[in-house]
Amino acid sequence: MLLIASVFFGPLAVATWMYYGGALQPDGRTNHGVLLEPIVNIVEALPESQISAQDGFWVLVYANDGVCSENCEQSLLTLRQSRLMLGKEMDRLTRVFLHGDSPPDTVFIAAEHAGLISLRDSGFSELLQNKKPAMLAAGGYFLIDPLGNLVMYFEPQINPADMVEDIKHLLKFSRIG
Repeated sequence: MLLIASVFFGPLAVATWMYYGGALQPDGRTNHGVLLEPIVNIVEALPESQISAQDGFWVLVYANDGVCSENCEQSLLTLRQSRLMLGKEMDRLTRVFLHGDSPPDTVFIAAEHAGLISLRDSGFSELLQNKKPAMLAAGGYFLIDPLGNLVMYFEPQINPADMVEDIKHLLKFSRIG
């Protein structure tokens, strides 16, 4: 009787011991961006924010408080290319350029970045600055899910293919947006 019980409960006991003993703990991670914890819901944190009007879409945000210089234009290009690299899933993602006091060149935005939403929202900008992990470089990209939750942060020098890989992974398993 003990032999029959050990056949059923033995593997369970060994698996539990290995998991809690650290033998099966993964060494690395598969995502390139940083998951933001605790999750902040933008709609609840900033009910008057314009970003909450993007219901039903994933939102990729690039924030720049200063004048849109060459680095800013390169980041906007990365934003655009990342969306295009999503292929058939690109309609599920909206791009937002959050600028500071100096408005961007509207001719440049219209000509080079059709569909880009450009807005100024100091409360939202402050929230993003506070949620960015302190050990990472500023000037990156934030990903917001269709429910308004701030999900990930991508560093400014990230390879767009790596960012797209993370976004595709989220879109694949998402039942929303």
